[in-house]
Amino acid sequence: MDERGHLVLPPELAARLGLVDGAVASVEERGDSIAIGRSSASLARVYVEPTTLCNLVCRTCIRNVWDEPPGMMSAETFARVIEGVREVSPPPTIFFGGFGEPFAHPDLLAMIAAAKAIDCPVELITNGTRLDDETRRALVRIGLDRLWVSIDGSTPESYADVRLWDALPQVIEDLTRLRALRLTTRSAVPRLGIAFVAMKRNIADLPEVIRLGQRLGADRVSVSNVLAHTPEMRDQVLYARSIETEVAEPSPWSPAVSLPRMDVDELTAERVAWVEARRGVRLRSSPAGDGRADVCPFVEKGSVSIRWDGAISPCLPLLHTHGSYLDFRLRTNHAFAVANINDRCLLEAWGDPAYVALRERLMAFDFAPCTICNSCDMADENLEDCFGSPTPACGGCLWARGFIRCP
Repeated sequence: MDERGHLVLPPELAARLGLVDGAVASVEERGDSIAIGRSSASLARVYVEPTTLCNLVCRTCIRNVWDEPPGMMSAETFARVIEGVREVSPPPTIFFGGFGEPFAHPDLLAMIAAAKAIDCPVELITNGTRLDDETRRALVRIGLDRLWVSIDGSTPESYADVRLWDALPQVIEDLTRLRALRLTTRSAVPRLGIAFVAMKRNIADLPEVIRLGQRLGADRVSVSNVLAHTPEMRDQVLYARSIETEVAEPSPWSPAVSLPRMDVDELTAERVAWVEARRGVRLRSSPAGDGRADVCPFVEKGSVSIRWDGAISPCLPLLHTHGSYLDFRLRTNHAFAVANINDRCLLEAWGDPAYVALRERLMAFDFAPCTICNSCDMADENLEDCFGSPTPACGGCLWARGFIRCP
């Protein structure tokens, strides 16, 4: 506190949170503490979708229900991404992901190297089926900061039931060899995270997937509910009646387990109890990790998403038009872009008054509660809502409600 009673933050922290004159930030009293959120001006994470191609056809994938042609980010578009990110201070995290398998892009390793060359922390998420010896060595040499691997089953049978390919033994072997390579080269990176999509058909595997992650050296486990694109997947959801999970104290000895909101019933109770009781496991819930809902996790992270063709969107769910179920009603989520990186530099797009206003609206999250109400035709699309919200109307966003999560 200064002599006028004002809270003074270290300059590096203020810069990291984007706390500059005119920026909007959330400040909340929580028990005996005060939480200061990232401001609307903070650009801290850039999701980059290298491609929408994938070598798997998982039953849970959004690509099963769209008719978009496959896309691959061009060298020119990625150069524009790097050019834009280079102007951001402090350097944001670049996260290679989206709605495809990043390693399906032939230049992915070069893209990672280019991002590391401008001092950005770099993460990516993969299905783990292309981590051969050359790739593993390259990831260590380049210095990828975190590798997220999607594992939705603990046995070859349950894994294949979701992925429709019995690749789990090979994925485990490759991750084991990656850990051994890190040890022999004394490399701290890439750190490993496990991503698990929970549904009725695989929730029994969650404890063993966490144990598997521990054996492979993972320090984080991110659990999401399934996004129901089809009636079959709608019957698999675990969040028809949602509850909040508790937040436990962290431990440095076991992975942080991030759980979504889901029902606790005969299918989930035993598995959630196992996670809660597991010595040293760190539980984190809700989009912001603090038990809240109606919070845009992408705004909370200070993120922007760039589609393979350069379209700049506020979040991953708005990259592509797709349908998913709110209860028994199909909701169409229309793609929304604020600009294209090929036509406009990143910081110019980020600072556009209309985009700033959208982020501030998302921070306040004053949208119609479509996930709860879901009783009129307006809930069937994200174009507008009964509160008069313009496109995108995010009241039906399952990410903001804490049901669906991205690492």
